[in-house]
Amino acid sequence: MDSRLQIIELARYVSPPANCSYIPGETARFANMIVPALSPEAYQDLLSRGWRRFGWRFFRPACPACTRCRSLRVPVDRFRPSRSQRRTMRRNSEIRAVVREPTVTSEHLALYNAYHADMHLRRGWPSQALSAELYEDTFVRGGGGCAREFLYLDRDTLIGVALVDVLPQALSSVYFFHDPRLRASGLGVYSILKQLEFASSQGIPHQYLGYWVPECQSMAYKSQFRPYELLEEYPTERESPIWTQASA
Repeated sequence: MDSRLQIIELARYVSPPANCSYIPGETARFANMIVPALSPEAYQDLLSRGWRRFGWRFFRPACPACTRCRSLRVPVDRFRPSRSQRRTMRRNSEIRAVVREPTVTSEHLALYNAYHADMHLRRGWPSQALSAELYEDTFVRGGGGCAREFLYLDRDTLIGVALVDVLPQALSSVYFFHDPRLRASGLGVYSILKQLEFASSQGIPHQYLGYWVPECQSMAYKSQFRPYELLEEYPTERESPIWTQASA
């Protein structure tokens, strides 16, 4: 094994079966690892194998009878924004983006909780409200020092937050939330475009957008960033990951 793939793993487990939040009627399970520390090379290897991160927990699907949840990434140097995406950039051209290490403030929490309250009403997401401690556990801690936040500001008002992991050879989009009153502005698309712009400026070859399920409305936007690649299957530690370009 590559000596650079250094990882401290405290636990590994598979979650119990639960109703899938992406596809009604399906049963979901996730493989999980608790990782308090790892090298950038180890993290990049996990991303290439379909793992995602919240806090110290890395996870990927281990569903018993469904393989429709696919990992999706965008080759940064080949991406070209569509006409619609260029309009979104122009529409939000006055929005200022600040990249820094993640924090938790009362503004973060108010924005996160307002966003989730709106998604609960409009799309039936589970009702939830994060405390400062839970937000810190989920979005601030872990990641081996690679965690960043993209703050989106209208003048001095916080209107959006993207949690992003920045590595030498990969950028992973972890989570995004925004002021629900600005839903028509396309801030989610704008945020991904700004992340791609950042990745290009840093010479980062791939941006990972997480899991994609074609029939899930909340994930539909991911396939609009073209060209994109899909992970064929979730490999074991002894297998090499195979990514293929998706047909248009």
